[in-house]
Amino acid sequence: MTNSTYKISTISFADFAENLSRALRLSALLFVTVASQAQQKVTLEKAIELAKSNNIDLKIADKEIEKQNVLRKTAFQPDALQVQYQGGQFNSVDFDHNISVQQFFPLGNVTKANRQLQEELAKLAEKRKALSSYELEKAVTLAYYQYLYGISIRTLNSELNEIYTKFLRNAELRFRTGESGNIEVISAKAKVKEIETQKEQLNFDLAIYQKQLQFFVQTDENIIPDENTKLQYFFVENQENSKLENLITDFYQQQISVYQKEAVTFKALRTPKVGLGYFAQTINTESLFQGFTAGLQIPLFGGVNTTKAKAAAISISQSQLTLDKNKIILNLQKEELQNNFQKQQKNLNYYQNEGLQYANQIIDTAQKSYANGDMSYWSYISFLNQAIDIKKQLAEATHSYNQSAVELQFPTIKNN
Repeated sequence: MTNSTYKISTISFADFAENLSRALRLSALLFVTVASQAQQKVTLEKAIELAKSNNIDLKIADKEIEKQNVLRKTAFQPDALQVQYQGGQFNSVDFDHNISVQQFFPLGNVTKANRQLQEELAKLAEKRKALSSYELEKAVTLAYYQYLYGISIRTLNSELNEIYTKFLRNAELRFRTGESGNIEVISAKAKVKEIETQKEQLNFDLAIYQKQLQFFVQTDENIIPDENTKLQYFFVENQENSKLENLITDFYQQQISVYQKEAVTFKALRTPKVGLGYFAQTINTESLFQGFTAGLQIPLFGGVNTTKAKAAAISISQSQLTLDKNKIILNLQKEELQNNFQKQQKNLNYYQNEGLQYANQIIDTAQKSYANGDMSYWSYISFLNQAIDIKKQLAEATHSYNQSAVELQFPTIKNN
């Protein structure tokens, strides 16, 4: 038995995004060109279900659990069978032969301790998978709403294109009737072209967001979020212990159980082993004489296992301290996330309850006034840009709210 260190190993959305951003942008071009292929729309719950079923990291975790369960069969660990042949003049001047077989078996609770340790290791593998599954669920949720955010921006872009296309027609009409100069037409055409260019960029962004989601779900199908899903993330605050706190507590308590069983196993290895043997030999090259042997292996120098047992006890204290530290960090983090969530919620409430209404009123009033000739071109553009900016801020506020809500519901796991 050797002492080991067990650490949390989970999937990190931030780490993957930086490393794969270049590859995603390259794959985005291919995605746009094959956009006509069939796409499967999935709900968030379905996306999470697919991810937990397909994700290779979780499959690796399943194999680790399977491996630890298989290793339970190694609990009984007898020594290797000893077979020895002796030939020579050990009885007389004649050349005699001796063959002996001996096997030593562990005594005491060694087998039981090994089996219990292996059972705890299998449970630890399950706890580690639960943490990875938790982090995967968070990553899928963030990627899912990132795509919906892209859809909202594209919808806004289409709305702006409709507004400026209408503005361009009015500008061309006013120019033909001599009510305005050509500058209005040129400016309107430039704005429409700018919006069309932005639309192409938004399609690339959506392709990247889709690949981010597909990266976690890990399927060959072009799955996309259901566009009928409400853009605002549905968040229900839980006043009880968070899921992460329970997962971390379970993990480190299980880790402590492993170290406890390790200590018991090392102590059990200090017990003697009993050996049974059989021999057959000739005497004066005549007849075949047989017999049995019995013996003990006594670990006179058992200090190594004693030291390992003490080291396992120290590891227990380390795991308990790490658990205490993570609980403190998690509580502080939840306070920070709660404050940020409330800030984003208040900001979103303004744009939903007031900002959006102001933007729509500004656009309607400006369009009517400009069409009737009651407003100058430059005033119209100024008001239109103000309204557009408000709508953009609404989309950004919703996106920021979603991120803060997901972070609050799925606090980040601190790797140790």
